[in-house]
Amino acid sequence: MRWEDVLYTQGFGSRRQCRALVLAGAVAAGDPPQAVTDPAAPVALAPGDVFWVHGQGWPYQPKAYLMLHKPAGTECSQRPSAWPSVYTLLPAPLRLRPTGGTPGVQAVGRLDQDTTGLLLLTDDGALIHRLASPRHHVPKVYEVTCVHPVDEALCARLRAGVVLRDDPQAVRPAAVQPLDAHRLCLTLTEGRYHQVKRMVAAAGNRVRQLHRSAFGPVRLPDDLPPGQWRWLYPDEVARLWAAAGRHDASAAVC
Repeated sequence: MRWEDVLYTQGFGSRRQCRALVLAGAVAAGDPPQAVTDPAAPVALAPGDVFWVHGQGWPYQPKAYLMLHKPAGTECSQRPSAWPSVYTLLPAPLRLRPTGGTPGVQAVGRLDQDTTGLLLLTDDGALIHRLASPRHHVPKVYEVTCVHPVDEALCARLRAGVVLRDDPQAVRPAAVQPLDAHRLCLTLTEGRYHQVKRMVAAAGNRVRQLHRSAFGPVRLPDDLPPGQWRWLYPDEVARLWAAAGRHDASAAVC
């Protein structure tokens, strides 16, 4: 692969723009970093190898896998209607990576604008499809703060299954666990519209705050602040692929 192609695949602009970056002396590689002078020079990079653009280090990733701690007041949309897009929290290269379709990484599923917590993003369309497919039953864990007190009766109603307006079949969580007087932990293996809020309402309570703490085997770390992102570790990606191939809810529960 040539340097201009590396920069293009990593989202640093069109091939012409990437060629211009090299010719302008904005790209460096090596230890210590040395300026790259020939955009057509061949280069072999392994995943995680770092190069520099305008002095900013960037790891080479054939596919991008990352997590974002979604803050409240943001929309999981490229074209938000009323709130800022979560994609504005990411650096430009992640938003511009060429994918053959919509450029950049895409969220795996969506969280409502007032819901916080773990959001996975990738440009790996196959993984997005498998994780989002209800056929694979990949669990998601939510911490739910309720308006009214949480008691065992509420948890029992949820475990027994509740009927939503758009489906006569009872919907049951994979796990329910009370956390304190107003909070419970809920694990789902499907992703219907406003499902947590509607289930809690059908069980006789209301959701005040909603936070997703885990998606499959990946949990939101305590040290990742709202609005911040990080790359997924290789073992996290491997475990997501494994979870997407299972047909149970064992990968993440309350």
